[in-house]
Amino acid sequence: MLRLYDTRTRQLESIVPAGARVLRDYTCGPTVYRYAHVGNLRSYLLPDLMRRVLGRRNVRVVVCQNVTDVGHLVDDDQIDATGEDKMLQQARREGRSPLDIARFYEDAFRRDTAALNIRPPDHTPRASESIDLMIEMIAKLIERGHAYPASDGSVFFDAASFPSYGEISGNRLDALKPGHRIEPDERKRFHADWALWKGSDTAGELTWDTPWGHGFPGWHIECSAMSLRFLGEHIDVHTGGKDLRFPHHEDERAQSNSTVGHDVVSHWVHGEHLLFDGRKMSKSTGNVVLLSDIEAAGLDPLAVRLALLEHRYRQQMNLTWDTLNAADRTLRRWRQQVATWAESPSAALSTAYADRAMAAFDDDLDTPQALRVLRELEKDDSVPPGSRFETFLHLDHILGLDLASDIGKPPVVAVLPEGAAELLESRAKARESKDWPASDRLRDELAALGVKVVDTPEGQTWS
Repeated sequence: MLRLYDTRTRQLESIVPAGARVLRDYTCGPTVYRYAHVGNLRSYLLPDLMRRVLGRRNVRVVVCQNVTDVGHLVDDDQIDATGEDKMLQQARREGRSPLDIARFYEDAFRRDTAALNIRPPDHTPRASESIDLMIEMIAKLIERGHAYPASDGSVFFDAASFPSYGEISGNRLDALKPGHRIEPDERKRFHADWALWKGSDTAGELTWDTPWGHGFPGWHIECSAMSLRFLGEHIDVHTGGKDLRFPHHEDERAQSNSTVGHDVVSHWVHGEHLLFDGRKMSKSTGNVVLLSDIEAAGLDPLAVRLALLEHRYRQQMNLTWDTLNAADRTLRRWRQQVATWAESPSAALSTAYADRAMAAFDDDLDTPQALRVLRELEKDDSVPPGSRFETFLHLDHILGLDLASDIGKPPVVAVLPEGAAELLESRAKARESKDWPASDRLRDELAALGVKVVDTPEGQTWS
């Protein structure tokens, strides 16, 4: 059965309880104030793979994925975030209401995940529609001595009341230093306490009345309240990106456990960062790539999925246009192979190859090894075409690459525009003579004709 690396225990663990046929997963969903880039989308491939692998083992995974449409402030890397709500900030920039912004980018996120064949969650609660759940939870934390109200209508979690804080990230309370603020926050008992509810003097959008005063929820309490409501007090796995370990998941764990009196989440599993051209993908570095950019370049969106599968979920990955183009070529080749094999007599699944690939999936989602098994099978002429067909489609239930999509379609023959063949020949000669300026000029001329050229160790290829 599937084993994953547990961030809290620092070891591989079987995530399915003995005899269980249902597994509950909570995954932190999008903050819907902008388009999700491919680095964001990588995080959602993790629970999707988990569902697909366990589905082949007759274990149903119930996924709850929240939608953060309030309470996520600009300074979100601090234990107690400050600054403006990201929803309000973007609404002002675009001249639209926060609700319009939220629904627009939520819809865009759903389209992107669908294009990547990421199956929709079972539950998708919105933070703005779950305020009553948060108020009820905050009241319990105050009653049980884990939270306290302040005079301005804010409510803070008493960090010292949760001694095991830091088990996920290693950031223990006794080692945490006060933040960048010049003056200490007089409302707090301890500088590492964080706001469950933030008081606000002004009424407006994204604020509500509570027994403590007018205001809005903190980001961390949202996930605690929604996960307990939709998955209950025993959650098998909590997934998310590595950057959420601290403070978000530490705070969430403290809140949830303090509310119910025991460890709510059995396993914490985190995916690594995605780099693009050697740098972390972010707006500040100017290298954000959206799924729409991939499609505009003429690539299949599932080439992104295949490229991501080339690395294990908890390995840092450097994505480039070259790797995306290579993934697109592999995807198209496999689909053509599957369509060709479909014309052959049917044959039994190759259990030798299928079992090896499934063993790789079970071993901490070792997708690179599973793909190596497929490449080996593709070239193994001792396996009948009908068997290769069955095995590829069997494993595609997990890979999610739509490898059967070319079956029944006429073969596509690429035709070069007039004059392009001569330009390609000239460019190949220029590269042989190491005339790089001429090579670049010819690439641009080909691009103007609609021909994309990619250089590989075996020579140039075009599409």
